[in-house]
Amino acid sequence: MKMQWMNFRRFLEAVKKINSLNKRQVSINCKTVVCSSDVELAKKNGLPIVALESTIITHGMPYPDNLKTAIQVENVVRKKGAVPATIGILNGQIHVGLNNEQLQTLAKSDSIKTIKCSRRDISTVVAQKLNGGTTVSATMLIANLLDLPIMATGGIGGVHRGAEQTFDISTDLVELGHTPVAVVCSGVKSILDIEKTLEYLETQGVPVVKIGKTDYFPAFYCTETFQRTKVLHTVSNSQEAAKILKAQRELGLQTGLLFAVPIPEEYALDSKEMELAICNALESAKSKNISGKNVTPFLLKELNKITHGQSLRANMALIENNASVAAEIAMNLTEKCSQSSLNNASKCTLTAERNPIVIGGALMDTTLQVKESEIKVSQILSQDYTK
Repeated sequence: MKMQWMNFRRFLEAVKKINSLNKRQVSINCKTVVCSSDVELAKKNGLPIVALESTIITHGMPYPDNLKTAIQVENVVRKKGAVPATIGILNGQIHVGLNNEQLQTLAKSDSIKTIKCSRRDISTVVAQKLNGGTTVSATMLIANLLDLPIMATGGIGGVHRGAEQTFDISTDLVELGHTPVAVVCSGVKSILDIEKTLEYLETQGVPVVKIGKTDYFPAFYCTETFQRTKVLHTVSNSQEAAKILKAQRELGLQTGLLFAVPIPEEYALDSKEMELAICNALESAKSKNISGKNVTPFLLKELNKITHGQSLRANMALIENNASVAAEIAMNLTEKCSQSSLNNASKCTLTAERNPIVIGGALMDTTLQVKESEIKVSQILSQDYTK
């Protein structure tokens, strides 16, 4: 009886997985989500794909720097052997993998009319056929629908300074808490409260892993925070990072994973000088009553003015570097998953699992009983065919 109950539970688990796959397939087949031919081909052949957000194009940088950066980031991913999938919304249609013409449309679009699109905005932007640049949270959500395991960005959103009064906390953190996509970034944007952000991520159960030589958490424009904040987990390279992501996926853990990569040394800015510049930019935002999702774009523009363009150059350099690292992780992850599949296949060939379950099939025993007590053989069947 106990064995039958165990088999029944395993049957229910198998059915649950099938239903989950069916639900995902419905989401993928939705007409509002369109994949480029490159992304479709990569998915079909199991090639590594790196998802890329698009608010850096619509709200993060001025034209033409935004377009130049978007194209360069995609080229960096391709050079590493992976397929870039920049995600954006055009006329209410979600595109996974934008061509150059579509990138240019978003790059030249009016930042006021184009929506800075997080999870809460997607349905409205789609229904009203608007244009939208996807934030980290929206990019993660859409990437997860298509089972894309990794994305790259500049820096994630976080807990804003003064959040104890404003309760201003980015949706990115909540999304990381329940969407299983790895995010490669240069930490949290320096304009935010980095220590509170890390505390929030800990509460959400999100692994934060530093990739580099030290355990200091990077601060976007700077290789480390002004307070020299440390993280618990570190790895030396993308190969080790891929092992962590593979383990996360195999365990079925339904949280994101944050890989923090410091900006390359040659582009890094001084943490003390940046802290002073950020304080000045925050004062300017306060005096102009800038609030909500308009704060980050405003502060980025202010910092570019205060640093005489240095922060913009740093921003462009770090996003390219993050995309490169993300592509390396995706390549390593694909190789490890392929090898794991081969090993599992050989195990299945050599050994049989106990208590197999057949779904969609049935075995029925039939018993026949002859009414006559004497069986009469017909003349045809009694003939000798051996001659």
